[in-house]
Amino acid sequence: MTKALFRYQDRLINRLDLIDDADSEALIHKLASVTTPSTVAFLNQHAYNLAQEDPRLQQGFAEMTYLLRDGIGIKWACQLNGREPKANMNGSDFIPRLVNHLLEVTPCDYQFFAMGTRDPWLEKGAENLFKHHRFHAVDGFQPAETYLDYIRGHLDPTRVPVILLAMGMPKQEELARRIQTTINGPALIICGGAILDFAANRVKRAPLLFRKSGMEWLYRLLKEPRRLASRYILGIPRFFYYLARNGMVSRQAR
Repeated sequence: MTKALFRYQDRLINRLDLIDDADSEALIHKLASVTTPSTVAFLNQHAYNLAQEDPRLQQGFAEMTYLLRDGIGIKWACQLNGREPKANMNGSDFIPRLVNHLLEVTPCDYQFFAMGTRDPWLEKGAENLFKHHRFHAVDGFQPAETYLDYIRGHLDPTRVPVILLAMGMPKQEELARRIQTTINGPALIICGGAILDFAANRVKRAPLLFRKSGMEWLYRLLKEPRRLASRYILGIPRFFYYLARNGMVSRQAR
């Protein structure tokens, strides 16, 4: 525990499941053997901003089975709120590790779904991520009921569904919660953002130096300035405003 700048912790930052590098393998094994419908989401600076502007999304993040820290912004937020940030569990690295584990152990125990982006990136990304094991795929531009009906119609009761949602926030988080309440029995529902685009090489990952230093966001901004200017150039000041506002609210609540 580090010394907190804010006397009371931010609700969403306090909700995070903070994992040491040494414990990440244990988490992967735990996720591989879920016994109930379980959701996994990643909280980064952009997600935090969206949650401040949408109370339903904030509640959705709070109700995730596992909510992992993603990025340097949330690292700073943890430190401001007196929490040890531990490892950066960004989905672009963690999700392939998790899927590889599922495929290496007993792939026949799992049923894979990929929902997000569009073809040809959907098929290519899912093929690369699932190592050409059989999967069911739907693009990321359908209404929620279409995904729910598709899952109901394709579920194999003898296998654990692994449902990867890669359609961006907040759609994927809202859908994850709905799927969770629809499925009876074990299931793993993962909010993956751009993971299928990364897997399809549609979007290139930042060089290792950027990733190790927590500056992958800067690389992505430099590569796609028009699309990401609002998220970072405007979003980063807004992020610190929300952190400060929430800290002041906490102090006034004493």
